[in-house]
Amino acid sequence: MKILLVQPAKPEKALGGEDFAIYEPLALEYLAAGVSGDHDVRIIDMRIDHDIASHLHEYRPNVVGITSYTVHVNTVKKLFQQIKALNPDIVTVVGGHHATIVPSDFYTSYIDVIITGEGVFPFREVIARLENKMDLSDIPGAVTEGNSAVVINQKDQNTDLDALPFPRRDLTAGYRKSYYSEWMRPLASIRTSKGCHFRCQFCALWKLTGGRYFTRKPEYIVEELSTIEEKYVFFSDDESLLDTKRMEALADLIRTTGINKRYFLYGRSDTISRHPDLIEKWKDIGLERVFVGLEFMRDADLNLIRKGSTVANNIRAIQVLKGLDIEIFPMFIVKPEFEKKDFAELRKYCLGLELDFIGFSVLTPLPGTDLYDDVKDRLINFNYDYFDFFHTLLPTTLPVKDFYSELVALYNGSRSLKSQIKLMRKYRLRELPSLFKIYGDFIKRLKTLEQDYAAIPLKGSS
Repeated sequence: MKILLVQPAKPEKALGGEDFAIYEPLALEYLAAGVSGDHDVRIIDMRIDHDIASHLHEYRPNVVGITSYTVHVNTVKKLFQQIKALNPDIVTVVGGHHATIVPSDFYTSYIDVIITGEGVFPFREVIARLENKMDLSDIPGAVTEGNSAVVINQKDQNTDLDALPFPRRDLTAGYRKSYYSEWMRPLASIRTSKGCHFRCQFCALWKLTGGRYFTRKPEYIVEELSTIEEKYVFFSDDESLLDTKRMEALADLIRTTGINKRYFLYGRSDTISRHPDLIEKWKDIGLERVFVGLEFMRDADLNLIRKGSTVANNIRAIQVLKGLDIEIFPMFIVKPEFEKKDFAELRKYCLGLELDFIGFSVLTPLPGTDLYDDVKDRLINFNYDYFDFFHTLLPTTLPVKDFYSELVALYNGSRSLKSQIKLMRKYRLRELPSLFKIYGDFIKRLKTLEQDYAAIPLKGSS
């Protein structure tokens, strides 16, 4: 069978995503590995290659599968509509995070199959049954919903990550030079764990595993790392450092095998602050950058979102990473109820941290999170195109124009000139024009976000 797997681009109105970084479509590479063999599988990355129509006409697939986060829902449904208009016989399959959280959002006449949870083995089963002209509704966990879509629900949250095949990175060979995050280019991705023990109010990832944390054995990780050609590797885990003993064993094994890579991973500030020796060990084998969700500058706010950490942990984590000369990718959350004094205090606080890079996102209640359940009656916009972590979905205390002016000032004024120059030195000279353009375009768009609310009655808008 001919199987086309599609990584969608973000909607035009959304800010973020591939505006800043493009990570390889690991989920699709896993799906492709699961159905390899006699099947002809292709991957299209529409963040880079926008012309899906040409691929559909030339390749003529039997099955098209598309993955979707919340911000992609409308885009993905339009793509499936386009695909069915071209050939109604193409079997259309959707999966990914949003299909797992709210499968009913994909109950349409032009989507045939909805897969929730880990998709590799259910997708393999779908392909096998289609090839043998068998009924999909007999797949374990399958039910027929909506407009006759087959929804494959996976109730068992136990996940053996080591049972999954290595992803088919060869199918993204034509795109791989375009996968990057800031100066880390080209950038490969690898998954070594899934889930999280913590219960952050704004996150749904822990719910997908029932609060459990599944990990891969270091031996399998190192075996996969040895097949990756790129110098830079991103750990696409929900949280990479939770199992500190595993990470120690993995670091030792990487050192023993002589793998020479530069790593970028997620780490909680409390883990970093309590285990500086582990971070130093990873520094010695190539850890170059750590994404740390600092979230807020006040413990009261951290407690409200059930972060399970403290401002003191944040400060200590920064000290540990700075002391080891590991680049910090910190992220703060801006609440819609921020007033000018809150923006000013956060700007001053960030300047005091002397960080080379800082990211800010607007508090976003994503479906599936406890936050969404708590505030859904207050949402002023249910259009998924705006669930991008920059468009506010809740009323702002400030007039919306002032809110975004303050957010722009936060981005422009939270780092010293010395820190900005230090960051620029990480780039090759030829990459600096692109860096300036990306940031300039981002700020320009951020300044105009308030225009998207012209027809929305924000309480704070004037």
